[in-house]
Amino acid sequence: MSHLSRVAISCPDQTGLIAAITGRLFDLGANLGDTSFAVLGSGAEFTTISEMPDDLDNDILSAELASVPELKEAKISVTDFDLDPVQDQAAKITHRITVKGGDQPGLIARLSELFIEYRANIVRLSSEKSPDGSYILRISVFIPEDSADACLATVANTAEGLQLACEVVER
Repeated sequence: MSHLSRVAISCPDQTGLIAAITGRLFDLGANLGDTSFAVLGSGAEFTTISEMPDDLDNDILSAELASVPELKEAKISVTDFDLDPVQDQAAKITHRITVKGGDQPGLIARLSELFIEYRANIVRLSSEKSPDGSYILRISVFIPEDSADACLATVANTAEGLQLACEVVER
């Protein structure tokens, strides 16, 4: 028997971090499901929804992860995951959108609001600001086929109106 846990780790970024985390989880008998990792500034965030052996409760798992040398400064959260671990159709990426240009307050809010009208679901989003002040926003999105053209035209027009470049790749 097994149970699902959500493991979230926030810590300083370093080489070998993912190997240290996933190696320890493997040693403990975890079977990783949906997993994400991102460098945020000088920090890093690792999150996974994983199947855990029944004899490995969340408190023990948290303590085991805290003993990993690479995680000595980490904030570790291990909780039960009670939602369906299998993504539905709206989590399948149909398009990848990249918006580049100058940083503008509210940019992510303005662009993400556009998707609602077209029943589109943002599956992944990342942004980064370069030292030179340029900004890159990457959005992986599910857009229903019957509204894809209109949705993408609206996103491109909005980006252009904000003097930003917009690139779209269909999957």
